[in-house]
Parts: sequence; C-alpha cells; structure tokens
Amino acid sequence: MSNENNPNEINIELSEEIAEGTYSNLAIITHSNSEFIIDFVRIMPQMPKAKVKSRVLLTPQHAKRLLMALKDNVSKFESQFGVIKDTDGPSIPMNFGGPAAQA
Repeated sequence: MSNENNPNEINIELSEEIAEGTYSNLAIITHSNSEFIIDFVRIMPQMPKAKVKSRVLLTPQHAKRLLMALKDNVSKFESQFGVIKDTDGPSIPMNFGGPAAQA
C-alpha cells in the first residue's frame, strides 16, 4: 500500500548500522519543562568510567506515549514469558546535573 492511498501511513527506513542496535544496561533520564533526555549507558564490571552510548531527546507528550508503549509491551512480554525479575543494579550517584531517574 502506498502513502497516497493512506495518508496516515508512515514509511520508516532502518539503516543496517542502526538495525544492529547498541547495548545499554543503564538509562539515565533527565527533563526540563520542554523535553525529556534519555542517556543510554553501558556500564562494564570493574570499570570506574562508563560512556553514554546513545542520547534520545523527547517532547513530554512523546515521553508519555513511550511510557504507555513500554508498559503495554512489558505486560505482553510477561504474559508470554513470565514475570521479569528486578535485580539489584549498580549503585550510581543520581546527581547528574538535574532531576534524574534511573531505568
């Protein structure tokens, strides 16, 4: 189906490089009055430094839609595979220069 027949359809392109993905085991979320910033970090054992591997900026409206989509997908995953057990992650300071949360 082409976009001419359905104006609500979006053609999304995914390059090979992006399709490979980037592993992250920590997300640091900060926000201002106009945007949410999610920094995806990879922490390695016994390493005192960790690098941000990817940063995503979202409008507050899109951040809320992402939250709802994640809730829906986690619920579907747990229905199929069982409850995801929360494990103790690394202890990190939460004072990265603004309101922050960890996911």
